[in-house]
Amino acid sequence: MFALQIKYLSFFFGLISILSFFNIIYSYYLNLYLNLNTYYWSFILSLIISIFFYKFSAPKIKTNIYNKILTVFLGYILIPLILSVPFYFSIYNLTFLNSFFEAVSGFTSTGFTIFENIKHIDQSLVLWRSSTQWLGGLYFLFSIIYLIDIYDESFKKTLTNFISFNSSEIFKQASKIFLLYSILTFLIFVILNIFSIRSFDSLNLAFTLISSGGFLPVNDLSSIFKENTQVIILSILMLLSFFSIFFSYNLVFIKNKNINFFYEDLHLIIYFIIVITVFFLFFSFNTDFSYNLLSVSTSISNIGFSLDTEKPNLIFVYLILVIIGGSFFSTSSGLRFIKVYSLFKYSMNQILSFSRPKNIFMNRLIFTKINFDFNEINKYFLTILIFILSIFILTSLLSLSGIHFEKSFKLSILTLMNTVNSSIYGLAGFDFNNLHFLTKYTLIFFMIIGRIELLTILLLIKKFLFKS
Repeated sequence: MFALQIKYLSFFFGLISILSFFNIIYSYYLNLYLNLNTYYWSFILSLIISIFFYKFSAPKIKTNIYNKILTVFLGYILIPLILSVPFYFSIYNLTFLNSFFEAVSGFTSTGFTIFENIKHIDQSLVLWRSSTQWLGGLYFLFSIIYLIDIYDESFKKTLTNFISFNSSEIFKQASKIFLLYSILTFLIFVILNIFSIRSFDSLNLAFTLISSGGFLPVNDLSSIFKENTQVIILSILMLLSFFSIFFSYNLVFIKNKNINFFYEDLHLIIYFIIVITVFFLFFSFNTDFSYNLLSVSTSISNIGFSLDTEKPNLIFVYLILVIIGGSFFSTSSGLRFIKVYSLFKYSMNQILSFSRPKNIFMNRLIFTKINFDFNEINKYFLTILIFILSIFILTSLLSLSGIHFEKSFKLSILTLMNTVNSSIYGLAGFDFNNLHFLTKYTLIFFMIIGRIELLTILLLIKKFLFKS
């Protein structure tokens, strides 16, 4: 029997009501009355649902991992339904499906959009699009903690340095994540303003960058970032969603620093430096360093922005960076670098053990005393198998819908990795608005699948197919 913990979702519906209220104030302040009534609807609906979920949720009982997975999955359906209200009731005559597609794309921090020209959209609705990403990034971080039981012990041990999993400490720990997430958002906003990015664009980009989202407040990035210095700053700010959200917390607040506290981020720094060096030495061609830095940062952070400069010979390399992804406890997607690295090292040790049977090869992460066991390797390998299977299924479905195979394959990777389509992946200007309704529902489903740990789907299948 399933007992969904809807009280967990009430907090996020409460945040929607707060965001709706801010949009109402913003619209009145700037005399933006075109879509004002839509935010009243989202405010009222989200507030009612938040109160209802909080007051009438099931009694506090011990729940299992399957109930938690279904609760998180339900959130990825219900929350975008409310987020789609301002789109649906706006003056732009969007269908329900297009409104829901836009909301899911924002909430999963993917960035696929049905709008052809952002300049024609009311400023308050542009801000609403960006805030859906911010909320989705926060929901993703909370969901990692909520579903911590399915993750590997090494990750759980690392998170216990900062988060208590004691149920009595839930509010305190949630507040810590929320506060840190909000501070980093404000920090991005301030830095962008310092480098002469106008406040409206800075605010929207702050919501986007912290959540690894893909929505832009304009049609193209080059209309905002015109100087090399600005491009470099943007690239650096993208890394805030690439590293763990606690990385900056570690550096500033932890006095007795233990390398095991942020071993993953140390590996990511080395990985980032190696990738940048390779690009600088071998793939620079006639472009400058700032473009290469932006291309790498946007790919490894799963954001996907580009300056409309297409390099067909590097598309596959960028897609590989997208697939690998960033830190475990960050808003980026991907298979996660530590998993890929650990699986690679274990495989190499197995090969070497056959060629040198008298030697002992330790499955240990460099710079640490952390060992990964065979059970963790099995999980990593299974995750990759599920990812490959998901790409095959989605590519097949998109190809059957009439999309060219190459575009279907690239779009499948970006969908599962929640990364926006852009020129560096050869998909700039892809028309989502005129896709068949079944194709849109397919993309919606796989955008959500990409945001939930792929292993959770297998757990649900196991639960339903092999009932005791």
